[in-house]
Amino acid sequence: MHFEVENMKVLKFGGTSVGTAESIRKVKSIISSQRGRKIVVVSAMSGVTNLLVKLTEISVLQKDEINGFLKEIKQKHLDLILELFASETEQRAVSRQFEILFYQLQETVEDETRPDREASVVTFGETFLSFIFSNFLESQNLQNTLLDAKDFMHIANVENPDIDTVQQLLFKTLHREITSEVYITQGFVRIDRNKNVSTLNRGGSDYTATIIGAAVNASEVQIWTDIDGFHNNDPRYVEDTTALLNLSFEEAAELAYFGAKILHPQTVSPVKERNIPIYLKNTFTPNAPGTKISSEIISSGLKAISAKDGITAIKIKSNRMLMAHGFLKKIFEVFDKHETAIDMITTSEIAISLTIDDNRNLEKILYELDDYGEVTVDRDHSIICIVGEGVINDRETFRLFELLNDIPVRMISYGGSSNNISLLVDTHNKIEALRSLHHKLFEEKLVT
Repeated sequence: MHFEVENMKVLKFGGTSVGTAESIRKVKSIISSQRGRKIVVVSAMSGVTNLLVKLTEISVLQKDEINGFLKEIKQKHLDLILELFASETEQRAVSRQFEILFYQLQETVEDETRPDREASVVTFGETFLSFIFSNFLESQNLQNTLLDAKDFMHIANVENPDIDTVQQLLFKTLHREITSEVYITQGFVRIDRNKNVSTLNRGGSDYTATIIGAAVNASEVQIWTDIDGFHNNDPRYVEDTTALLNLSFEEAAELAYFGAKILHPQTVSPVKERNIPIYLKNTFTPNAPGTKISSEIISSGLKAISAKDGITAIKIKSNRMLMAHGFLKKIFEVFDKHETAIDMITTSEIAISLTIDDNRNLEKILYELDDYGEVTVDRDHSIICIVGEGVINDRETFRLFELLNDIPVRMISYGGSSNNISLLVDTHNKIEALRSLHHKLFEEKLVT
């Protein structure tokens, strides 16, 4: 059987989009309203992955706690089945099949000898939801084929997935399945280089969608969530934010990396090279335009502000070594050795300051840095990122420095990228900084 992938779309629906029977019905309507062939990537129901993560801590849990978490997960899905399926016959049939899947979860939780037990446990949320969702679509006369992502999401390197490998395995999977208008699969899960079950990290279903999109050379990838696309600031903290109709791949990547929760930080990279647009849409207001992310640059200058928490600033002061040949190389090698990425960096005559967002190896890093000078550490900081194509050339950008009048700024990164200016502030000043910048850069600009 020859499988055609021309004009294939990939649609991803997050946890809130599949969190209730009502929202799942909305998802069904969205899928039904779009012509052409589609691969639909689903997350776990809202809250389920958090419960599964707790189950991975079996060594510190009491037996009744484990049973309590299992019971809650099971009941959540059985209740969903009762709400979704109209006839008792369908309810019983789907519930029985779900019980078989649930038994597999119980076995996995108890198997402490399994090397990939934790990852296997936390990915059951996607397994459960995709199974229920596929059966629900069938009950609504929307024929579909359920695919197991573990058959083709073989990704040895999360940072740099081999799209060709995914493509070959996915096409092999599709060839042996019945040709369908709609394919359903799971986000988040992958098979690692050791052939063990692993994950694409929290929020990784977005990344699943763009990896699959690149593998089938999709016409577009749609990320459906509970917000109308990227906003020009964080709507959780700032009033009167507006959704952005268009972003370039570079702008979206900067915003996602520096804290915009709507998109997984690595989402853009698989489709950027293949020039496949991403659409961010709201499941609950599907007619809203959302945000289109593509290679098009509709306008330059300031676009949006985002913030990334959990930042640690490290300062190395050395009167005798800083300007010596090879000093910076030695500093960077310490971080490279401990696989810790650096976000921001500034230097002066006698000191270097840099930031990290991963503290897992912080003590080892500090121990080694101590050989190179006096080291100080500031925790609980946030990077505030001002993004836009050519933002450093925007005539209004100078106003962001007025923030220095009101809030202490620990570091500024300007000029490393023409699309991004970053400020480091203490996290307890983050919300005030976001609101102040919004007022100076967007609201006053509109008034004048």
